[in-house]
Amino acid sequence: MEEINRDSFIRNVSFPPPEGFKQRANIKSFEEYQSLYRESIQSPETFWSKIADELHWFSPWTSVLDESDPPFYKWFLNAKTNIAYNCLDRHLEDHENKTAIMFEGELGDTCSWTYMQVFQETCKFANTLLSLGVRKGDRVAIYMPLVPEAVFAMLACARIGAVHNVIFGGFAAESIRSRILDSTAKMVITSDGGYRRGKVLHLKDIVDEAVHGCDCVEKVLVVRRSQTELLPCQMTEGRDFWYHEVSSNKSSSHEAERMDSEDLLFMLYTSGTTGKPKGIVHSTAGYMIGTYLTTKYIFDIHDEDVYWCTADIGWITGHSYVVYGPMLNRATIFIYEGAPNYPNEGRFWELIEKHKVSVFYTAPTAIRTFMRWGDDWLTRRDLSSLRLLGSVGEPINPEAWMWYHNVVGQQKCPIVDTWWQTETGAIMISPLPGVTTCKPGTATLPFFGVDPVILTEEGEETDYGWLAIRKPWPSMLRGIYGNPERFKQGYFGHWEGKYYYTSDGAMKDSEGYYYIIGRLDDIVNVSGHRISTAELEGVLIEDPVVVEAAVIGVHHEIKGQGLVGFLIIKEGSDGQSLVQRLNELVGNKIGRFSLLDKIVFVPELPKTRSGKIMRRLLRDIAEKRELGNITTLADPNVIEAIAKQFKDS
Repeated sequence: MEEINRDSFIRNVSFPPPEGFKQRANIKSFEEYQSLYRESIQSPETFWSKIADELHWFSPWTSVLDESDPPFYKWFLNAKTNIAYNCLDRHLEDHENKTAIMFEGELGDTCSWTYMQVFQETCKFANTLLSLGVRKGDRVAIYMPLVPEAVFAMLACARIGAVHNVIFGGFAAESIRSRILDSTAKMVITSDGGYRRGKVLHLKDIVDEAVHGCDCVEKVLVVRRSQTELLPCQMTEGRDFWYHEVSSNKSSSHEAERMDSEDLLFMLYTSGTTGKPKGIVHSTAGYMIGTYLTTKYIFDIHDEDVYWCTADIGWITGHSYVVYGPMLNRATIFIYEGAPNYPNEGRFWELIEKHKVSVFYTAPTAIRTFMRWGDDWLTRRDLSSLRLLGSVGEPINPEAWMWYHNVVGQQKCPIVDTWWQTETGAIMISPLPGVTTCKPGTATLPFFGVDPVILTEEGEETDYGWLAIRKPWPSMLRGIYGNPERFKQGYFGHWEGKYYYTSDGAMKDSEGYYYIIGRLDDIVNVSGHRISTAELEGVLIEDPVVVEAAVIGVHHEIKGQGLVGFLIIKEGSDGQSLVQRLNELVGNKIGRFSLLDKIVFVPELPKTRSGKIMRRLLRDIAEKRELGNITTLADPNVIEAIAKQFKDS
């Protein structure tokens, strides 16, 4: 692993928890954290049993952890529970009138639901799904804007035992189709449309294109986004149903399915290094406990909080920290449909002021964008309701961290800089806001039950190298849908299967704080979206003019990482006209978030004698670093030509 400049990560400045925050925190002392952490590592069954007792179970477990068939670990064997019951029914006896969801659409429409009302809407949705033939174990794809009905749909699936597969609303038809086919989804739940930067997104039209030829899809359920008018869309008789019509006579009461602890709860597709998205699967009990506990302690949830995580529910952050984690903790959740700069760059701060948001969880990409837009958008707003800030999606650079602390948090809000993955299900490394002394740019210390280690390629422990996890934890992925061997090789195929391989680099300072360097495989993190470079390359070479393609991620001031494509094209082709065509192809096949920032046409790509493209050298050229070892190249002379083309493009 190539050494980096550690000074670019480590800052010799620290911020202890504000005294006022510390006094009310759910965990108040570092000694308490250390004691609980020791127990979680040394006596995991005792620790997790006590946590599980805080939730509802139809019947208890016979044992906490089964390690007999690694890496196919099982948690809370033979227990019966239901995550939707724990998110809703459990709260109704004493808190049925507490606000569960506050919503504002991009056009300014607002509404709110109490926990009783969300319970009733979820039951009604569940009964509607059952009436359309959905049963326990069936896969249901959800492709919707960020509206409360998307939450009801997820909870309804969980309530009846159907497996939801939420697809990010920015994906194009082909990406949706691949996820539907791989999961063999029986139903697709979508919306007539949504709103983004003042434009109508015709989601149903995209779904129509996506499901064409998908024999597994029997029904398409369409939720009306607007309460006043239907957005125009085609309805196929016998397949497509308006939710407001078929649900009109359905009961708002439903008895939750008793789910086994290891029953599949959901699958969520993430980019794979082979170019084919992977259906990460999560089970019921372990995921529920992980999201419950991390939300309780990392976001220090109190009854009066208004909690806003800005993620789309199509990503794992939306699953764990928009829906399940907060609702398991009986939080009041704020959901916003639109863009942060519509109708102007002050929209997020206006929303925080208007809805009195107290916990705000967003991505470093967004933070850097806010910095670029300027402080004036914030200083004209009253942000005094904020008491805790969070960061998610990628490592946050120290400069952005300091701006977040000084300008947004006004130097009074702890920042929880969280590291985790789709595969981990819940946060793995993070400060505890009433306990941890924070330093800009570090995720700090492991959460309960998480036993991280940094390894060399040979598997020796070090303070700079590959981040791995030693022990199983409850919310960990249970596999890749339909491909157990890919799961074993991809996540436990290193170091003789003794560790979970994160694909991230990390380093540790003298205080044991973890600094996440970023992905080390062929996955690029653009504005919090994980994109497979292999998937992008596969799309680019579909154009008949493109002979070969290599895509890399490079540092980007706003997005964290940007995309640069190095392409060999057929002789006599017009490169300038090709750029627009290729980005249109990428946008249509994957989504607009995956457009390339730069395309460079080169005579050859740097390859080893065995034919492997050395993307490391392309990154060195793009980021103007000193070139690493080129002795393994089949033709070292190609580097000079590539560097010249990059400079001239």
